[in-house]
Amino acid sequence: MDDHELMRAGAEHPGATPPSAAASDGTAVGAGRSSAAERAEGFADAHAAEQNRLLRALPLEEYARLLPRLTPTRLHLKDVLVEADRPIRAVYFPREGVCSVIATEQEGGDVEVGTVGPEGFVGLPVLNGTDATPYRTMVQVAGHAWRLSADAFRQLVDERPVVRKLLLRYSQYFTDHVSQSAACNQLHTLDERCARWLLLTHDRVEGDQFELTHEFLALMLGVRRAGVTVAMGALQGLGLVRYARGRITILDRPRLEEVSCGCYHVTRTSFARLLGEPRGARRPE
Repeated sequence: MDDHELMRAGAEHPGATPPSAAASDGTAVGAGRSSAAERAEGFADAHAAEQNRLLRALPLEEYARLLPRLTPTRLHLKDVLVEADRPIRAVYFPREGVCSVIATEQEGGDVEVGTVGPEGFVGLPVLNGTDATPYRTMVQVAGHAWRLSADAFRQLVDERPVVRKLLLRYSQYFTDHVSQSAACNQLHTLDERCARWLLLTHDRVEGDQFELTHEFLALMLGVRRAGVTVAMGALQGLGLVRYARGRITILDRPRLEEVSCGCYHVTRTSFARLLGEPRGARRPE
């Protein structure tokens, strides 16, 4: 996309100076062009700095069209973004933090079936043509996100084939992620699974510290809280993490990857295959 096209895209967004506002002496026209150029530059800067990997993977023109429709929102711990069997009113593109997709009221209690972070979006059923899901989605690690109404999202998917194609590829990745998690829960030890989930969470936050309660760790691992205590104690004993009062610090990521099962790298490879290796992703040292 060249500069002229980007300026034109910028002028199409709300807040652009309409052509009718141009003065006959051309002064307003020049000002309008300057303003459009500034907006175009602003879109390019925002795109380069975008934390949500799906949005950052969009072509600049598509991102510039979408950005003015997004509303920034905080993700507070335990906020419910999607309630089970209720109409989905909005989708969310996390920029930092982790959201947990939970199967509720199971015989053994609530169970996490998947997670969403800055690599994706919350509200996948809307993409798939439905407005509800039997699963609840709530914030597991606080952060922030972009919010888009479900109606605006449907319009976006219908009208923008490039966006639709990218979102469908993410849908495949999420299916791979959930399937791998199911296999992991059956095949690998608690310590290995715990290391995997910590790595996945570490990938989705800034820095090496994040808050993760016993409650959510138990949901993630499908065990009682006593099992969480045992697993975290083992990882602490190896000097890989520090866990105190719900705050986890990753001390030795390379060794944590060694302790983890291979499912972590399977999931990461799936993302790279479908959506490309994300810029800024943590790499083994």
